[in-house]
Amino acid sequence: MSDMPSEDEVRALVAQIVGGFAPEDLGQGSGPSPLPGPAAGSPPAQPPEGGEHGDIAVGADHGGFALKQRIAADLREHGFSVRDVGTHSTDAVDYPDIAFAVAQLVADGTCRWGIVVDGAGIGSAMAANKVPGIRAATCWDISSARNSREHNHANVLALGAGLLGEALALQIVQAWLSTGWGGDRHARRVDKITEIERRFLREPAGRSTNR
Repeated sequence: MSDMPSEDEVRALVAQIVGGFAPEDLGQGSGPSPLPGPAAGSPPAQPPEGGEHGDIAVGADHGGFALKQRIAADLREHGFSVRDVGTHSTDAVDYPDIAFAVAQLVADGTCRWGIVVDGAGIGSAMAANKVPGIRAATCWDISSARNSREHNHANVLALGAGLLGEALALQIVQAWLSTGWGGDRHARRVDKITEIERRFLREPAGRSTNR
């Protein structure tokens, strides 16, 4: 197997595909140090220092609008800088458009994390994961939220408003933001995910990958 790509190589490639940014315009590394995991009864996660790279992109379709509004408000109350890409009403919209907008902000380094909300949290995760550099995880409880961060280095959280109550959703967000990336043995496995992505990005233009 070829050498695994570095973080800078992936960011440079993402910039060419989704944003038109030059590599020097992108955030370096993985941003501020991960937040420690929350202890029982601990206060909500606090925003890291580090300017725009601590920003969180949030978005939802019409089914997730109300929960997205509550999540964004809670994040702001705890000092996070939130970039809300919509939707801004309960009028019907297509979740792939919203998921892409959130994923792009994370992939190009504008935001450190992303949160997407739709009815089940599945379609938005699928759409977000089409953007190079994104590792979106659909989480339905605190354990899956922590696992996705520690084991899988997730950078986008997908939630299903039709399956989660507001209180649990906020707890999942807190757990997800407060759990650090485990690295070590997990890093080799996440590198393999990136290598799979890189192979398809190298496909010649016009060549089908539906094999």
